[in-house]
Amino acid sequence: MVMNIFVPGLTRQQRDELRTVDVGSDVRFHSLLDVDSLTRAEHLDFQDLLRRARVELDDFDGTVDAIIAHWDFPTSVLAPVLAAERSLPAPSVESVLSFEHKYWSRLIQRRAIPECVPRFAAFDPFDPAIEKSGVDLPFPYWVKPVKSHSSQLGFEVRDRAGFEAALDEIRREIRTVGDAFDEVLSTIDVPEAVRGVTGTSCIAEEIIEGIQAAPEVSMFRGEFVVHGLFDMQRSEDGHSFDRLSYPARSVPSDVQERMLAATESVLREAGFDNGCANAEFMWDERVDRISMIEVNTRISQSHSELFVKVDGTSNHAYATAVALGRRPHPEAGAGRYGAATKHLIGVHSDGVVRAVPTPEDIARLREELPDTVVQLDVAPGDRLSELPNQDPYRYVLATVYLGAADADGLAEAAARAEGFLPFQIDHGAAERFAPRRTA
Repeated sequence: MVMNIFVPGLTRQQRDELRTVDVGSDVRFHSLLDVDSLTRAEHLDFQDLLRRARVELDDFDGTVDAIIAHWDFPTSVLAPVLAAERSLPAPSVESVLSFEHKYWSRLIQRRAIPECVPRFAAFDPFDPAIEKSGVDLPFPYWVKPVKSHSSQLGFEVRDRAGFEAALDEIRREIRTVGDAFDEVLSTIDVPEAVRGVTGTSCIAEEIIEGIQAAPEVSMFRGEFVVHGLFDMQRSEDGHSFDRLSYPARSVPSDVQERMLAATESVLREAGFDNGCANAEFMWDERVDRISMIEVNTRISQSHSELFVKVDGTSNHAYATAVALGRRPHPEAGAGRYGAATKHLIGVHSDGVVRAVPTPEDIARLREELPDTVVQLDVAPGDRLSELPNQDPYRYVLATVYLGAADADGLAEAAARAEGFLPFQIDHGAAERFAPRRTA
């Protein structure tokens, strides 16, 4: 009997990664809805997406045996809603929303792992008094929406002027995701402590410093299963990610164990089960303190190709197993490489893309560095500041996945890869985006 697994917004790269997953000849993967509707819409309408997804599933000529989310909101909530309607294995909608809502998530973390939670405060960016009163945290701090997508509208503010500039940007764009998030929140019984903090609210958080790492795990019928742990290297200014490397080597093994224990505690506190998750932590070596940044209720697509290179199979295998009601069985070190990295090529100022690497450029790179995967994130004619899902401090031009014998070889491989991938950017309009940098 064929088992049908639906993945909202299934991409070509995801299909390629799924080929590494040994789930048996009786399993078929299908895309549900399209990527643009889920990740690039100028205005999200959750109920419309839910209606369209229900129609696609109802019209499918076969059984619907699992639904897996690989994208941020709205997909991250859409999948468990649809799974619950069909009595399929998935985390509860409430547990997923509790992590999607940054303030609610912090409250859960403060109950479960108070020693790992930075100071935080919620506020309404549309409150006329907020510009005068500010928030109850000393500068500098981060401000971000309670619900955003791919680090959008997150700003480090160092003074009142930076706070006001961030508010201007947030007020213009927060409803794109916030209104749809409020649609979903209205369908559940939100805890009293969270009710006044809506999808168009924000959270301010103490800035934490140190070395960043990210565990990826699953909860399967109450059992905590570890997939792996990743290093997250930031750019020199500390605002954006340059590389994601696997396996983690920047933090000691005992610190990794503490990160995993904290992740498990938080997931259990939220009642999260029968799903995958990844968490982000910062380790301050000076005081030997770990601080949780956030929890995402899905596998990370950024991890998938790295798992393939080091462990021989992508994390799609673990998500697939859990969604089908099977325990995942990660096997470390079964891949071709001892280490792997996701390397981002980007620029910090606005401009128009005039030229990108050609297929021949990429082919020469792959001859030099076999198994390299290149994802071009821009095309000729694109204005960088108008691209969707960019963080406020850096525009990503390309994403490169590389393998090496060990961690020392990754930096050299990344530098060599950049030499094969020429971009031409006209930065004549850079001043158009300058206000976002002032926050």
